[in-house]
Amino acid sequence: MVKSLFLQFKKPTFSTMNILILGSGGREHTFAYKIAQSEQCNKLFVAPGNAGTAAIATNLQIQVTDFEAIQAAVVANQIQMVVVGPEDPLVNGIANYFAEEEALQGVMLIGPSKRGALLEGSKERAKEFMLQHNIPTAAYASFTSESVAAGKEFLETLQPPYVLKADGLAAGKGVLIINDLEEAKTELEAMLSGKFGDASTTVVIEEFLDGIELSVFVLTDGKNYKILPTAKDYKRIGEGDKGLNTGGMGAISPVPFANETLMEKIEERIVKPTVKGLTEEQIDYKGFIFIGLIKVGDEPYVIEYNVRMGDPETEVVLPRIKTDLVSLLEATFQQRLDSISLELDKRAATTVMAVSGGYPEAYEKGKEIKGVETIKDAIVFHAGTAQREGKLVTNGGRVMAITALGEDYKKALKKSYQNIAKLHFDKIYFRTDIGFDL
Repeated sequence: MVKSLFLQFKKPTFSTMNILILGSGGREHTFAYKIAQSEQCNKLFVAPGNAGTAAIATNLQIQVTDFEAIQAAVVANQIQMVVVGPEDPLVNGIANYFAEEEALQGVMLIGPSKRGALLEGSKERAKEFMLQHNIPTAAYASFTSESVAAGKEFLETLQPPYVLKADGLAAGKGVLIINDLEEAKTELEAMLSGKFGDASTTVVIEEFLDGIELSVFVLTDGKNYKILPTAKDYKRIGEGDKGLNTGGMGAISPVPFANETLMEKIEERIVKPTVKGLTEEQIDYKGFIFIGLIKVGDEPYVIEYNVRMGDPETEVVLPRIKTDLVSLLEATFQQRLDSISLELDKRAATTVMAVSGGYPEAYEKGKEIKGVETIKDAIVFHAGTAQREGKLVTNGGRVMAITALGEDYKKALKKSYQNIAKLHFDKIYFRTDIGFDL
């Protein structure tokens, strides 16, 4: 009897694997933090990584779009799974590269094919996809330098403010919201004349939707899906959501106003038709879909798709996932996501981003960071950090995200703020009003 009880409660044995994460920000440190906890992870690598990932994984000095160097590292380190953090390698076709290279056969790459990545790589393609599959979104039209006059006429048919979006990837800076019609026309001309380089050879003009934003994250294997925790991030540099757009100054999960009724609408009208659309169009998609939404009244509309996890939303979404992340990702690659149950931490998670003075414009690097070791009851996710001559220093605009869990978002925020106050580097800045609009 004792023997059978022992067998019954013995820990399951997993085959372990070597895993590589591509990227260098807070998102990638969060992935590393979760994957390192998995019994299925043997050796963990991050390319190029940061000072935070160096403490829990092996950093490889490889750029995320250098596919040949990535292949060499995968072969040399016997890597069985590659998790792609940022959008650039996906839009540039890393999934296709892995599928075509003989030496990479059988390596599990988590991320969509080049065709799937066009949902983020081209705003026009994303809008066409939404229209095709009856997914609610703002009315729009696309223009090129040949049709600039028609673009100006289209602006005249809209009510202000006017939304202008560069079609391609513009590092989060390609969206303009303008109140004045003449200014909108001038900006349209500037964008089509190369203001954002190749990204704005086509410009999408959209109807402005007035509401409150949230992000819904979906993990899909191309036919099955799991809806991950919701999050809301804060993009503007200034308090009260004023000033220039940044990569994100903080985030909260779950979104307090995303109740059961709203989530039901989002699943039925947006998530299901999105995944069904991928299947119908035979798009190879094994990875994350970040759906940027706006709630207008009680109705959800899609603002944009991203084909990877967001940053800093990852820093509040992943810490709330209790299911083994490697098991989830493996099931995604093997198209058996329906066989795994997703268990979530019921607590709220919040993150506050400490940034370099001057960000998102000119800022200095190499400032020594002090106080990290004094942080308690919170997780420090490194973004722009490096080790220089034995010192931890700033190495980017967004430096660190301080994530805390609590009974509700207010209690979690209190912990995030108590801990970020212990951090010190020259010209440190963070917003003190994350969650102000909730």
